Amino acid sequence: MAVADQIVPDSEARGLVAHAPRAWRPYLLLARFDRPIGAWLLFWPGAWAIALAGGPAARLWLIGWFALGSVAMRAAGCVYNDIVDRDLDARVARTRMRPLASGAVSLKAAWAWLVALCLVGLIVLLRLNRVAQLTALASLALVAAYPFMKRITWWPQAWLGLVFSWGATVGWPAAAGGFAPAGFWLYAGSVAWVIGYDTIYAIQDIEDDALAGVKSSARALGRRVRLGVGIAYAVALGCWGAALWTVRPQWLALLALLPAMLHLAAQVARLRRDDGASALALFRSNRGAGALVFLACMVVGSAG
Repeated sequence: MAVADQIVPDSEARGLVAHAPRAWRPYLLLARFDRPIGAWLLFWPGAWAIALAGGPAARLWLIGWFALGSVAMRAAGCVYNDIVDRDLDARVARTRMRPLASGAVSLKAAWAWLVALCLVGLIVLLRLNRVAQLTALASLALVAAYPFMKRITWWPQAWLGLVFSWGATVGWPAAAGGFAPAGFWLYAGSVAWVIGYDTIYAIQDIEDDALAGVKSSARALGRRVRLGVGIAYAVALGCWGAALWTVRPQWLALLALLPAMLHLAAQVARLRRDDGASALALFRSNRGAGALVFLACMVVGSAG
């Protein structure tokens, strides 16, 4: 089978997979290395916390470790998700060619690949202080439960928010040695942000999800999906503003979030429930939204 036929429709970097040795390709696809957007979205909350905790320039090494950990653990999460969802994936058009669902990778090999990726995550974990280590380990229960949420609740996106935002609760103690209210505000804002952008992502699968019996916030919101995403983004901006205010209680500090606010508002304005291709582009644009929030945190954290 040609590699182009193996790549799912929302693959972002076909060249990376196409030029890899043939034996590696299914494993790269299983770990979603063809779609780096997920690693970016996992990375940003931790980077925000490190930047807002103060002195981000002096902690570039820590940001680098978080970047490596985000790539490895996002990949591990995707492998685990596909292990759990292999039967469901086979019934959804967008996912039926994933390596496990299609049989390109055996279940035993997938588990071995998962262990290898987790070992990379362990190396990163050992570079953190004890508080950050324990906080990171506390996320494992949330991660393990996530693939089952789409079978239980109409809002699996909320659970994904708890998981993908956890870096904020790890990044703050990793940078500052302990917890602070600003870190928790960043976490809360990130949870709302994830609900918003993953609802946009779920628009692509509304019809297939209905046929497969998979629940999602996009299906739950129906024609109110734009309103729902707008509310989620508004909550995110409010929480991020509270985080900045906690560190530097000045109105000028809140202006640092203006670019991110305009970016998210533009997403809501362009959102169409019946346009899956546009939804994917809007979802991917959150890489830029995360960068804008990072810049806001860096500016306020450096001046706070």
